[in-house]
This record gives sequence, structure tokens and C-alpha cells, in this order.
Amino acid sequence: MHVSFALFADAANISQEGKLNVLGVFDALHVAQVPAVHPRATLVVRLKALPEDVGRHVLAFAWVSPGGDELWSSSGELEVGQPPQGATELDVPVIAAIDLPIQEGGAHLLRISLDGDPCAELVLHVRVGTPSLGAPIRGMVS
Repeated sequence: MHVSFALFADAANISQEGKLNVLGVFDALHVAQVPAVHPRATLVVRLKALPEDVGRHVLAFAWVSPGGDELWSSSGELEVGQPPQGATELDVPVIAAIDLPIQEGGAHLLRISLDGDPCAELVLHVRVGTPSLGAPIRGMVS
């Protein structure tokens, strides 16, 4: 099993047809001051599983500051079922609403591990302070 993609978004859901819908993808945000919490960021991870991946797996996340301090971590089990007949792989979408504590500006990391092995990292760039009036904002700001 491997991570097909992982991202932060404003919202995500699975439609009745089984389609993954993602709204407001971002990789940067601006906070007025620190410490701060970015409430209810949506973490979207799409895993691809093969027939030999059927069974229980442990998926873990760790939120790491630019200085390398782990600010929080979480893990849980997921059950991969048998793919439909004729399918060679299975999509396993994971959607998690999380609060992101921010202690400083800079590049924060969300580390993703599967069964104890690191498999992906997301970078979230955090800017701190009030932008100057009339100054252009470069990049996406959530």
C-alpha cells in the first residue's frame, strides 16, 4: 500500500457515488500572531492498496514545528477490504478534520506513517504578522 497523494484543504467528502471531493487546497497560511491554532484544517490522504494489502493497518500522523518539535501525533487502525473482482488496486480515502497548533512561523511538517514506516510528508508554510496595506500577497493564504 502507498500514498497516492496527501494535502490540506478547507473541506472534503465522499459522494454517494464514492467520488472524493476536495475544496480549497492550500499549502500556506497566514496568522496574525503566535501561538495560534488553525481550526479544522481538513487532511486528505488517498492510499492505493493492492490485493495483498487486505487486512488491518496502522496509519499515523505527526505534526512537527519548523524547529523539529513534535506538536502532536495521532494514529488509528484501518481495515482494507478485498478489491472488487477484476480490480487490481483499491482506493482508500482518509479524511480527517484537525486543529493545527502553530508556535512559530516557517515550514511545518505533517509526517504520515503506515504500519510504522514513514510514507509521506506534507509541508505547510506559515507566515506570521499583519501584511502591510496595499502589499501584494504572494501565494495562497488560508
